[in-house]
Amino acid sequence: MDVDAYVAAHNAEWQRLEKLINSSRKRTGAEIDELVELYQRTATHLSAIRSSAPDPALVARLSSLVARGRAAVAGAQAPMWRDMTRFVTVSFPAAAYRMRWWWIGNAVLGNLLSLALAIWIVHNPTVQATLLAPHEIRELVDHDFANYYTEHSAASFAFQVWINNAWVSATALIFGILLGIPTVLVLLTNQLNLGVNAGLMFAYGKGDVFFGLILPHGLLELTAVYLACGAGLKLGWTIIDPGPRTRARALAEEGRSLASIALGLIGVLLVSGLIEGFVTGYVHTTWLRVGIGVIAEGTFLAYVITLGRRATRSGETGDSLDQPAVAPAVG
Repeated sequence: MDVDAYVAAHNAEWQRLEKLINSSRKRTGAEIDELVELYQRTATHLSAIRSSAPDPALVARLSSLVARGRAAVAGAQAPMWRDMTRFVTVSFPAAAYRMRWWWIGNAVLGNLLSLALAIWIVHNPTVQATLLAPHEIRELVDHDFANYYTEHSAASFAFQVWINNAWVSATALIFGILLGIPTVLVLLTNQLNLGVNAGLMFAYGKGDVFFGLILPHGLLELTAVYLACGAGLKLGWTIIDPGPRTRARALAEEGRSLASIALGLIGVLLVSGLIEGFVTGYVHTTWLRVGIGVIAEGTFLAYVITLGRRATRSGETGDSLDQPAVAPAVG
C-alpha cells in the first residue's frame, strides 16, 4: 500500500470526522448520519492500514480518531455484558491464535524433553534409585499417584489446583518481562516433573494408570500452561526485537494482549481444575475419563482456531484497548 496516496485519498474524510466530533453545537440529524458513516469508514481505513502498512504515526492518529468517534456515536458506555462477550469471542481467542506458534512450539519441545527423560529413567535403574528409594517408588506407583486425586474433597481439590495452576501461569506470563528467563524455568520445571513421573510409572508397569489419570485434566491444563509460557516468551522477545515499533509501544501492546490471555486462562484453568477435581479421581471408567479430557481439549482448540482466526483476519490482535468497530462501509 502507498501510504501517502492513501492519506491523500481519505484525509478529507478524516478531517471532516474530526470536525463533527469536536463540534460544540447540537448536531442535526444529517450530521449524525454523516458522523456514523465517517466513523465506520475510518474504522475500516484503520484496519486496512494496520494489516497492509502499519505506519506508527498514522495508526496512532486513526486509533485516536476512531476511539473518539466511537464515544461520539455511542454516547454512553456499552453494557458490561457486551464487553465480556467481545472479550470471550474476540480479544482472548485473537491473542491466543496470534501467539499460536509460540505455545505450540513450547508444547512440542516440552513434551519431547519429557519423553526423552521418561525413556532415560525407564531404562536406567540407577537413575531411578537416585530419585527415590525402591520402596518409595513402589509406594508412589501403587498408591500415591492415584490417591493424590482423591485424598481431598472434590470441591476443595478443584479449587486448590485451580489456584496453583493460575499462579504458575501468572508467573510464566508476568516474569516474561525478564527476557523470558523465568518463563523458561517454569516450562522446564513443569516438563521435568511430567517426565519423572511418567518414567517411574512406566518403569514399574503402570503406564496405563499414568495416562488414564493425566490425560483427563492434563490435556487442557498443559495447553493452558504452554499458552502462558508462549505469551511470556513473546513478551520477553519483544524487548529484544520490538520490530518496526518503538520498544515502549511494542511492550505496551504486547502487555495488553498478555492481559487478555491472563484473563482468559482463568476460565480455561477453572475448567481443567473442575475436571481434575470431579472427573480424574472419581470417574472410574478410564475411556470415559479420557474422553472427557479429549472433548475439553478439542473444544478449546476449535474455539481458538475458529474465533481466533476470524478475529485476526479482521485486524484484531487481542490488545485489550484495541476495539475497532466492524465497519460495513468501504472507502
